[in-house]
Amino acid sequence: MHDARPATSFLESLRAMHASLGRWAIPAWVAAGAAVLLATDLLVTTPDLREIGKLGEMARATTLYDAHGAPAFTVFKERRIQVPLDQISPDLVNAVLATEDARFYRHWGLDLWRIGGAMLANLRSGDAVQGGSTITQQLARKTYFSDEKTIRRKLKEAVVALRIEHRFSKREILEFYLNKVYFGEGLYGVEAAARGYFDKSAKSLTLPEAATLAGLIKAPSKYAPTDAKPLALARRSVVLRRMTEAGFINAQAAAIADKAPLEVRNGFKDDDETGQYFKNYVTRLLVDRFGWQTVASGGLKVYTTYDPKAQHAAEAAVARGLEDIEKNASFVGARKRESAKRARTAVPVTVRASTASAAPSPASQASATQASPAPARLQAAVVAIDPTSGEVRALVGGRDFTRSQFDRVTQARRQAGSAFKPFVYAAALEMGASPATLLEDLDDPTMTPQGAWLPADGHSDGGAMTVRAALRTSSNRAAVQMLRTVGISNAVNYAARVGLEAPAVPSLALGAGDVTLLSLTSAYGVFANGGWLKPPLVITRVEDRTGKLLFADHPAASQAITEQNAFLMAQMLTDVVDRGTGYRARQVGFKLPAAGKTGTTNDYRDAWFVGFTPALVAGVWVGFDQPTSIMPGGYAAELAAPIWGRFMKDATAGDKPMWLRTPPGVIAVQVCRISGKLPGEGCHHVETVAADGNSVEKDQVGVEYFRAGTEPTEECDMHAYTGGFLGRLMRIIR
Repeated sequence: MHDARPATSFLESLRAMHASLGRWAIPAWVAAGAAVLLATDLLVTTPDLREIGKLGEMARATTLYDAHGAPAFTVFKERRIQVPLDQISPDLVNAVLATEDARFYRHWGLDLWRIGGAMLANLRSGDAVQGGSTITQQLARKTYFSDEKTIRRKLKEAVVALRIEHRFSKREILEFYLNKVYFGEGLYGVEAAARGYFDKSAKSLTLPEAATLAGLIKAPSKYAPTDAKPLALARRSVVLRRMTEAGFINAQAAAIADKAPLEVRNGFKDDDETGQYFKNYVTRLLVDRFGWQTVASGGLKVYTTYDPKAQHAAEAAVARGLEDIEKNASFVGARKRESAKRARTAVPVTVRASTASAAPSPASQASATQASPAPARLQAAVVAIDPTSGEVRALVGGRDFTRSQFDRVTQARRQAGSAFKPFVYAAALEMGASPATLLEDLDDPTMTPQGAWLPADGHSDGGAMTVRAALRTSSNRAAVQMLRTVGISNAVNYAARVGLEAPAVPSLALGAGDVTLLSLTSAYGVFANGGWLKPPLVITRVEDRTGKLLFADHPAASQAITEQNAFLMAQMLTDVVDRGTGYRARQVGFKLPAAGKTGTTNDYRDAWFVGFTPALVAGVWVGFDQPTSIMPGGYAAELAAPIWGRFMKDATAGDKPMWLRTPPGVIAVQVCRISGKLPGEGCHHVETVAADGNSVEKDQVGVEYFRAGTEPTEECDMHAYTGGFLGRLMRIIR
């Protein structure tokens, strides 16, 4: 039988207690109930030991390393570079302890002595002039709670602090805190703060620098050495005094440190200003693969192909090139005419005042009837690639990343103009043509479904020229005839082999297809590396925060054209740079052996230059985002080639002159430059018209390269030799 006596005794005890409390009984029971509810709330709604065990897992910046293995950029939600305690200056550790929690090693999460002292100080002043939070409490608050000043939040913070002390050692707690605390300017943790304010690691900080950083924790914006230097110095003095009082340094060391000048140097400045288009492109690829959360806070280590020297050269070349163009009288005149046209065609906007307001002022009416939006700004883009590997060394997607993040290297698709012609000629070489192949009847139109078509051309040279001459002068009619010989379908297929899309139309020869600057520049790499298409590469590998390999990129290369024909194309394209449409690249001071090609589209809407040395292939584009004429006579030779030349001059500074080796199967033969055949004696004495209009005799014999078996076997029949005295006399008479 069940014994009810224990229950009865308990109830009797409650009744006795209730009777003894008298009129305070109900308030006492309410208070007890509230205490139970509060205790339950504190225990249930605060992080348990399992969650606290993840305290060291904090958001870390992803670091992008350059091609030399040095940190180049960071991608972050919170700019933090986590480091172990032994990689932090002892002066900084001691400065933080002295300022924030001098009794850190003598309490168990809550410092009752300090709390009591803070309460007395606050009561005396009538305001919250002093806090009693320990480092452990601050760590709990920064990790799990907001900064709201309520008793409930403070109690929860205390509970979590006790749990943190139970779960981790003092050394671990201090390491977590120093990596988590905010120092202002978007800098989280001591390593980011040391780099952001002093351009050095946390391990290398001096005593004055350490004291400055420790002083920021209380109020980062108030004591920021970048904006409030006097307050930062005053706060540093307070920290040094507290370090002396705590026994971390002596008075002499404090006095010396207190007199030290405060010099701030942002180690992230280049990260914030240089290479932003490159960084943005890499970030887009990372987010596509890993997701934004992992990239922004996962602490990834990303090894890129970025070359700071080349990037600086590219950005400087774009800035100088655009400045020169915008000073050009033709450009200035074109922009004035465009602005006038926009003003004439603008539609005024009528401002209607509401019934509750006064009529608009003349100033507001003027602003509301603007003629048109501000005119667009001229843009330029540059990309540079190592043709031996496909690794992208520099990328400038526009004139100003802060104004426009649109990447004109990878995202803009434009017609390539004459910059596409080399691929038509390369296809012809694959089908048996040679640099000396003579293209005739250049003034004959091409039949199309729309009728006869003959492109404009100032270089047809009497209706015939060799392939080499056609490339050097960028003859439109020669390119179209070469396309007829190759066949449109063959040319389209060949373009695909080098990574380019091309429309199956006769104007394909003139660059009618849309390309990106990245794809076009990469395609030119086949001429510099023996015919191999090496896909553009910006990320070589990605590791997690522990060094575990997550991703490695080794794109497969493909043989686009033979080594022999790649060499022949490169040899012909040297003429473009040395004495053809790319001559301005030489005028700005670039001297190394190089090859390349200009490209100008209809109405001067796009200007291109893509060229290379054996070690670097680079492409330049100039134009407006909405295709419109840059300026009358805005040829690529004048607009894009100088930018390319300046970039290559700076990017290759110190490189030794070198050129491609002649591959097996290629032979050098003397030919007549005009006919492409074996030279006769008359080819040494060809009468030509000089620039001044006078007739001069010129030697037209030169060395040409051929794939063995394609060299000429017939002698030139264009230039009959009239030697000896009679011949000289006849030439004088003529």
